[in-house]
Amino acid sequence: MSQAAVAVQGLRKSYGKVEAVKGVEFTVAPGEVFGFLGPNGAGKTTTISMLCTLVNPTGGTALVAGHDVVSERDEVRRNIGLVFQDPTLDGYLSAEQNLMFHAELYGLPKSAAGPRIRQVMEMVRLWDRKDAKVSTFSGGMKRRLEIARGLLHSPRVLFLDEPTVGLDPQTRAAIWGYINDLRRSEDITIFMTTHYMDEAEYCDRIAIIDHGEIVVIDSPEALKASVGEDRVQIQTGDDEAAIAALRDRFGLEAAVREGQVTFAVASGEQFVPRLFAELGMPIKAVSVARPSLDDVFMSYTGSTIRDAESGSDNAWVRAMVRR
Repeated sequence: MSQAAVAVQGLRKSYGKVEAVKGVEFTVAPGEVFGFLGPNGAGKTTTISMLCTLVNPTGGTALVAGHDVVSERDEVRRNIGLVFQDPTLDGYLSAEQNLMFHAELYGLPKSAAGPRIRQVMEMVRLWDRKDAKVSTFSGGMKRRLEIARGLLHSPRVLFLDEPTVGLDPQTRAAIWGYINDLRRSEDITIFMTTHYMDEAEYCDRIAIIDHGEIVVIDSPEALKASVGEDRVQIQTGDDEAAIAALRDRFGLEAAVREGQVTFAVASGEQFVPRLFAELGMPIKAVSVARPSLDDVFMSYTGSTIRDAESGSDNAWVRAMVRR
């Protein structure tokens, strides 16, 4: 515990009768990129808020950079950087002025603040826009500047709460390029939350959180390997009949997802010839995909991220939960 960048035991947060975080436990190693993957409302932001001393826990303990988040709040804050989900920059100030204000809040000497501001702005490739008002920046540029601000005081742990939410896929990929460069240039641990499956792939380990509880923690590859089944999608002239035939002839539960009949089966490519021979109805198209993190989330929680966020209830995904 004392050697971990983040160490959490039995951490809970309740708001009246609503328990937002239910006794989560995990550790994050120094230098690790650790991700919380889950739908909106799963408890990700509440957990990060407790770790960053913005919200007091109802119970349990948490150490960040070796300091207790309740009894050593100031020490925790000196050792962390935080990029909020919602923008917090001052649009009337220039990019450099925003960072200078942050440097003054953290007590950086002026002799050190100037060179460090240039260093972090060059890191996110914004030094040439240092004198421009932030109100003129694109969403991606603002996010990069917020990451630079979070790094300014050389924190030991950088918290990123949904760092690319609202950005287009190309900009999201660029942001992660900067974050990966950051890992190589700074001695830092990164703790991030996300509900984007592709973004979670960048993490060394992922904790899947649902309804305030951690259901599994492992590397992306290990989690995908744990599912052990391929996703098969077929197009037919009668989806309901195909679903019934898959259940009756193969014992497989299927549902229509993304306009196609979808089911999970071991060794999907080897199963396809049997599918054509025994389904008993024409198949217009078929595709086979190895398990994704979306499949992992569905396997461990009984719903997809989209289903969890919409509150939908799908009998098929519940049937696929691994026992």
